Amino acid sequence: MNVIEAENLVKSFGKIKALDGISFKVKKGQVFGFLGPNGAGKTTTVRILTGIIKPDSGKARINGFDVVNETIKAKQSIGVLPEISNAYLDLTAWQNLMLIASLYGMQKDEAEKRAEELLREFGIYERRNTRVRGFSKGMKQRLMLCMALISDPEIVFLDEPTSGLDVQSARMIRGKVLSIAKEKTVFLTSHNMDEVNLLCDEVAIISKGRLVTVDTPERLKSRVGGSIAIEVSFGGKSELRVDEMNVVKYGDKYVIYTTNPYQTICRIVDFAKQNNVEIISINTRTPTLEDAFLKLLEVEK
Repeated sequence: MNVIEAENLVKSFGKIKALDGISFKVKKGQVFGFLGPNGAGKTTTVRILTGIIKPDSGKARINGFDVVNETIKAKQSIGVLPEISNAYLDLTAWQNLMLIASLYGMQKDEAEKRAEELLREFGIYERRNTRVRGFSKGMKQRLMLCMALISDPEIVFLDEPTSGLDVQSARMIRGKVLSIAKEKTVFLTSHNMDEVNLLCDEVAIISKGRLVTVDTPERLKSRVGGSIAIEVSFGGKSELRVDEMNVVKYGDKYVIYTTNPYQTICRIVDFAKQNNVEIISINTRTPTLEDAFLKLLEVEK
């Protein structure tokens, strides 16, 4: 069963076309990753799906409800964690949760019980009567996740949930997302490829308002073109050019994708000898989701 459906969504802001006819579906119970570089159209898509803005054309449905013509019904089954905090700084954590609960029309007893459960689960119950202005970024993020979950929604939209967090807070949030995903559908946008690889069942990549592909993380990684990635960096100025090798440069490193790592390493060493350059480092690894992401975006150019 598909709980999120986007069909030929188009949206422009003046002369800028943010979305250029994207279509995808999200199955019930999935963690669906939505990736793309800055300005690709991720946030615009989320805003359309959550009923904040309207598309110029195309359709979007949440649980079968049209987000434009049946906005209230569509919104009743979602919770949203925006990239920028939507908590009121001069209200306490408890007051923020009660406010959101009232907007969803929750009964007071139900709202208070749910709020206590969430605040305890996320480790901020002892700070429930503290104004949010005094919270750290990690605490604000945990509170915002509580706010997204207060109505016990079927679908949760998470926009960059670990952005700017320290390692400990980010790990906690990821753990909570995995826990949430056991019972709910999660729509996740993130720039953290390791996070997406860990959490997502399926991933969509968007670039310049167009959908590049939708696939599982493992199948995306298999598209890189080799079973092994070799990273090498040289001392001094050099341009690694070896015939028939799939070479990509990132910063001061070259990455070569190959199915024959021994032969490839030998050819790199021969190149270094012939050009009188020093190999500073050389490592082998399997291709990552980031490799696949960058390669697919390069193809789109």
